[in-house]
Amino acid sequence: MPPGKTERRPGVGVGVAILAKAPLAGFAKTRLIPRLGAEGAAGLQRWLLQRTVTTALSAGIGPVTLWCAPDTAHPDFALCRAFGPLALRRQPDGDLGERMLAALAETITPAGTLVIGIDCPALTAALLRQAANALAGHDAVVVPAEDGGYVLIGMRQAAPRVFDAVDWSTGHVMAQTRARLAEMDWRWQEFAPLWDVDRGEDLERLNAYFPASLDKASA
Repeated sequence: MPPGKTERRPGVGVGVAILAKAPLAGFAKTRLIPRLGAEGAAGLQRWLLQRTVTTALSAGIGPVTLWCAPDTAHPDFALCRAFGPLALRRQPDGDLGERMLAALAETITPAGTLVIGIDCPALTAALLRQAANALAGHDAVVVPAEDGGYVLIGMRQAAPRVFDAVDWSTGHVMAQTRARLAEMDWRWQEFAPLWDVDRGEDLERLNAYFPASLDKASA
């Protein structure tokens, strides 16, 4: 089970936008279905969703918004509100970049907004606070993923160019994002890369660090 309800602590006013699919069998974590089955993959998605929401709320850095796909109707999204103040929004249509840009544009605060998914259980509340603090002196912050993407991007303003013509779901995402930021003459801070859970081979490390996650997948 994820931690219980958390209380918002005073922070620097940086928003957190979480993009997540509903834990529906056959809809979420489809690349893990060969290893876990459709219901098991949905169970893992539920665990990742709850862990990410509680992590974002416990960081206490600012308002948290959960961007839901296909919509906000799934009961697991509503259940996440039991963990603390949480706004629910439907993800718009479009590719990943268009959806992240929309989340940034709608939830940006004067201090900036961090955008994350739910695939990285190694992302901690402490790291969210560090990323939020780094935005005070940079135009953007990024936490790369070991597979060549990223698990967090934060900005002080929503910039469409950062998400334009990026080869999403490939190992080129982080390199292309660096190029976009450099083209805009932005100052950004990168943190150490983290691992995420996308493929069957990621499950061994997930089980080593978070054995309860696969208990949920097999429940």
